[in-house]
Amino acid sequence: MYRQAYIFLCLTTLFWGGNAVASRLAVGHVSPMMLTTLRWILSSSLLVFFAWPHLKRDWPAIRAKLPLLAFLGMMGFTGFNALFYSSAQFTSAINIAIEQGAIPMVIFVVNFLLFRLRVTALQVAGFMLSLVGVAIVASHGEFARLLDLDVNFGDALMLVAVLLYAAYTVGLRLKPDIHWLSLMFVLSLFALLASFPLVAWEAATDRLIVPDAQGWMVVGYVVVFPSLLAQSLYIRGNELIGGNRAGLFINLVPIFGTLLSIVILGEDFFAYHAVALTLVLGGIWLAEHSGRKNAGA
Repeated sequence: MYRQAYIFLCLTTLFWGGNAVASRLAVGHVSPMMLTTLRWILSSSLLVFFAWPHLKRDWPAIRAKLPLLAFLGMMGFTGFNALFYSSAQFTSAINIAIEQGAIPMVIFVVNFLLFRLRVTALQVAGFMLSLVGVAIVASHGEFARLLDLDVNFGDALMLVAVLLYAAYTVGLRLKPDIHWLSLMFVLSLFALLASFPLVAWEAATDRLIVPDAQGWMVVGYVVVFPSLLAQSLYIRGNELIGGNRAGLFINLVPIFGTLLSIVILGEDFFAYHAVALTLVLGGIWLAEHSGRKNAGA
């Protein structure tokens, strides 16, 4: 069971890492909030055809948990990405990568406060080891650069984004027992509703960019991989091994994002990339080994 979860979560973070590359390719070809809105228009439109039979059967359970599902879709899907994109206008990529690496620890804390789920010393050690790996890739292997970080409004936005995604991950524990297609459609629909005010603001402030040919290619990737596939696999990974253990895989996102940038955008590969990947994978293995023993898996 846990091996299946590892595959799902590695694919999830690979697709999310590709989303970082897609966001760079989108610059000047489609604006961020337009991209977000198109992402959920197309995702929900595709999902409804496959989800409809399950939606009719699952509606009583969905209706009973509608406020929770609205929160998960609006905050986890749209809120996080809107804050993530916005923070990049005010703070550095180094800050963002390291701050995103805090998501697993926030998940640990929230799960303990709400459900009294404890973590082992090895899980904490694994988290710290993987966070060091994130710091290495974010600082380009020069820890001294971390001393020059300037905390600003963008970091405050990213902090809220971290809290939202941690809350989303923990909230998946409370989701109704419905078919995954029903769940994905409902979350995508609420994500779409939450995106309308954002794209309206973008249009009102003359920041709106309608996609050109390259923009539509980016939209196509974002709809299929980071949205439909990655979100579905992340939900399933949470079901299989729980939020604490699944959340730690998020630290692979900046690693995969960097490696994909090397392959797709032609950026240079350095030794610190290999060191960072080893540390992140080692940290996840250490935490997972402890978590699996603790869960009796």
